[in-house]
Amino acid sequence: MKKSGIFGTLDPFLEDGPILGRRVANLGFLRALLAADPFEAYHFFIADKPRRESLSGHLATLAPDIAQEGRLAFMDRRELPARLAATPYACFHQSDCISHPAALARLRNAHARSLFPITGPVHSLSYPDYPAAFLRHLWPGATARDCIIATSRAGELAVHGFFERLRQGYGLAHMPGPSVRRIPLGVDADALERPLPGPEDKADLRQRLGLPQGRGLVLVLGRVSHASKMDLLPLIRAMARLAAERPDLGPASLLVAGWAEADDPFPQSLAELSARAGVDMILDLRPGERRKAELLAACDIFCSIADNPQETFGLTLLEAQAAGLPVVASDYDGYRDLVAHGETGVLVPTTGPAPAEADDFVDRLAPVLFDNQYHLLLAQRTVVHTPALALALAKLLENPALRRSMGQAGRQRVRDSFLWNAVIDRHIDLWDELSALPAPDIEQLRTVPHPLELPYSRVFAPYPARTLLPQDRLRPGRTGQALLSGKEFPVLYAGLDGLLEADAVRKLVFLARKGEAAGPLAERFRELCPGMDAERAAYHVLWAMKHDLLEPEP
Repeated sequence: MKKSGIFGTLDPFLEDGPILGRRVANLGFLRALLAADPFEAYHFFIADKPRRESLSGHLATLAPDIAQEGRLAFMDRRELPARLAATPYACFHQSDCISHPAALARLRNAHARSLFPITGPVHSLSYPDYPAAFLRHLWPGATARDCIIATSRAGELAVHGFFERLRQGYGLAHMPGPSVRRIPLGVDADALERPLPGPEDKADLRQRLGLPQGRGLVLVLGRVSHASKMDLLPLIRAMARLAAERPDLGPASLLVAGWAEADDPFPQSLAELSARAGVDMILDLRPGERRKAELLAACDIFCSIADNPQETFGLTLLEAQAAGLPVVASDYDGYRDLVAHGETGVLVPTTGPAPAEADDFVDRLAPVLFDNQYHLLLAQRTVVHTPALALALAKLLENPALRRSMGQAGRQRVRDSFLWNAVIDRHIDLWDELSALPAPDIEQLRTVPHPLELPYSRVFAPYPARTLLPQDRLRPGRTGQALLSGKEFPVLYAGLDGLLEADAVRKLVFLARKGEAAGPLAERFRELCPGMDAERAAYHVLWAMKHDLLEPEP
């Protein structure tokens, strides 16, 4: 049964570019939402026409039944005020909590029928301009029905840390803010439909992929960057330690697969460091989805030692467990939510700096550095313990039965808690919960501006020589007179659709035919045009003056 109301968003959820966690997660969310199909319709407000057309084509393929039923709509964002006023939205959901939720809340408060929930998840939280983005959430028009969705316990605590810092620093202890809830990301159920490969299957797959036989294969999958994902040198040191101290384990290779720019010299430098340490490393850069699935099936252990605050969740850990691999991961951020230590894998201890009393040199430098520069500074003071990492790898390399049992347990854990269809159910429950929360009367919020909203008419009032006053008298200009006699017509530029109406312009000029003060003229104009609000009426008057349809009386 469909929920009453319509789902709205300003995001396409589909991104071009490298296969990164955020992109995979957003596509997974949209695909699962449309598969569940809980709403009457789905409205996408996209900034430009080519993207609207592109998204329409993609979703016609992704959700053909919904598309054929006409329940997908793709609209210009300039339509938001009118659509919000006319449409019973159940919620608006963004692909992140940063870009537009507070601006959406202001539009909702001003135009919508009711205070529907506005939600968006966190992805990376470590950018130095994010405090300003979170500050936007703290304003008098925020309600508990606005919600930031953290994907991990660590991410949830970080979001609360943002708000604590902002409330203290700006004296905003009294200021309402959004709710914070936790819902993880997920993987598609079809990831669990592939049968787990046996020893012979792995051997055949390795031969086809050109991977070594008769060796333990440790897979790392993700961005190949010591500055934006993880420093792999501790893993190389751990494997070198095993080769020197545990020759009984037999040979093992490290397979590093993931994204790097074609001209990035770092992957090759990493390979040279591995060779110098006596570790056999295989690089597989920019694999597609099919090859990624084959690599997961061909390897014995999945390893990810995130040390970078840019990581918040860890989608590759779910993909690895869905593929039946035991996981060795750093006990860091969202990773500890995904790996059941001792059951589905091993969490390796990490150590970080004690919280600074005020700020430290990295805090002060970050706003003037490139992302990779300050992320590197942050990551290099996060320790993933090499001895414990070596022990974890040794434990799994020497025990095939343990690898199988942990891999099977990980697969079951994904099936029980991290499939997208269950994650979408949690979002639906959340939207219902938020809708039922106490909230102010929306009429009290209609005229509450957002403090970070730029008041253009006030700030830029000194730019024109004068401003239009209610007592200023107006009459039809030369073009306006021609319009009234049918010899001219309003020229409406693309981009003003929905704001200006040709018939309304004719009515406005007609009302001024004998001369009229601007204030009363706007009021009579509104009476003649049902649904016309004061702001749009004032806009029509100034636009008509600009185009010589109206002119000041001498």
